[in-house]
Amino acid sequence: MNLQFTQTLLSSTKASNALELEVIQTLWSGYGKIVRYQLLDSPIEQAVVKWVQLPKQQKHPRGWNTNLSHRRKVKSYQVETNFYKTYASRCDASCRIPQLYAFDTYKDDVLLVLEDLDLAGFSARVHSVSWHHINACVQWLANFHATFLQQQPKELWQVGTYWHLETRPEELAVLDDKALKKVAAKIDEKLNNARYTTFVHGDAKLANFCFSEDGVKVAAVDFQYVGGGCGMKDLAYFMGSCLSEEDCREYEPEILDLYFNCLEKAILVKKIAVDFKEVEKEWRSLFPVAWTDFHRFLKGWSPSHWKINSYSEQVAQQVIKALK
Repeated sequence: MNLQFTQTLLSSTKASNALELEVIQTLWSGYGKIVRYQLLDSPIEQAVVKWVQLPKQQKHPRGWNTNLSHRRKVKSYQVETNFYKTYASRCDASCRIPQLYAFDTYKDDVLLVLEDLDLAGFSARVHSVSWHHINACVQWLANFHATFLQQQPKELWQVGTYWHLETRPEELAVLDDKALKKVAAKIDEKLNNARYTTFVHGDAKLANFCFSEDGVKVAAVDFQYVGGGCGMKDLAYFMGSCLSEEDCREYEPEILDLYFNCLEKAILVKKIAVDFKEVEKEWRSLFPVAWTDFHRFLKGWSPSHWKINSYSEQVAQQVIKALK
């Protein structure tokens, strides 16, 4: 890191020095890296640094190297910084996220100094889920959505999620599914005109959740695409990220019931002044619409992706028929 960022890391954690332990991962398309540091003479044993470096040459695993793609990524890191600065303190233990120790900018680079969730009891990462994991993530989403229900996403994405139609005209242009392409704007409009909105995480896939060793508790990371929207966007995307099409078909009713039971409790605990029954009625009706919205993006972005399956096609066909 440059000297300024090093000083920010040290001063924010009261450390005399910081030793790089490991690169946890590189950021999508070569936009930087996430690094774990050991802190010397500090009350904090370790910290995780997210260091965003705008690449001189853009690389994308699926070939989407365009100015629009670049601008979207740049804004996403601004949004994440704004979320941590302004909104993260509202997230309690029921929707646990890493604490922000410091943020800084240098030219076009961005630095976030974050709590190491491994040391906070969230050291497990999973690639296949048990019901414990699903239950923990669904509860996290319900509590996050309740926390920001009917709030305005100032300095975030006005419409959250990384697949939002307005930010994905290139993927829509190459979409071969003519029927889906024809109703894409109607799907987007229906979601955007929801009476009840919240902040959606925007990238609530399994890989962005950190679990306790027993899988009962969970924390979430990566808030680049947090913004306004119907909570069903997160729930549909999460299910698609970790369940097979057979499991989606079988467990959809149970997961929806779990989500809304958790949401009702969270609204009561957090004393949110809304009519829960009205929220549930609207959002249940929007679940297949949210599912189809992501399906639309995926079919344009990567037509051979494993998530494109008969279950998603069936849901999409029902939505398309209803919108005609």
